[in-house]
Amino acid sequence: MARVKRGVTSHAKHKKVLKAAKGFYGRRKNTIRIAKQAVEKSLQYAYRDRKNRKRNFRALWVQRINAAVREHGLTYGRFIDGLNKAGIEVDRKVLSDMAIHEPQAFAALVAQAKKALEYLKNTTPNAFESAVA
Repeated sequence: MARVKRGVTSHAKHKKVLKAAKGFYGRRKNTIRIAKQAVEKSLQYAYRDRKNRKRNFRALWVQRINAAVREHGLTYGRFIDGLNKAGIEVDRKVLSDMAIHEPQAFAALVAQAKKALEYLKNTTPNAFESAVA
């Protein structure tokens, strides 16, 4: 049986790893053993941070909504509660965008949320003032 020479395969694998390590510093970019470790670690970070990016953006949207809602005399939690009670289903990304680019439309949503929270007036006297004031 003929001998199989594996140079082509291993060279292709090495090339693939070194291409992924392009831009790394020091031996991480040109020594296959170290570059392979660096590339594997970078892929782990990329996987983890794709999940984290979603969290970070949601947190940013919530902060923006909270800041915009407080100008109208509500808190973020009460606003979301009011929207749910009013049956308005708008996600936080869109709410954040509306708060920045379309303040009148956002103000209309806040008014609807406040209207949906009016039931608090009947239950306890201070609950509505603390929620809407």
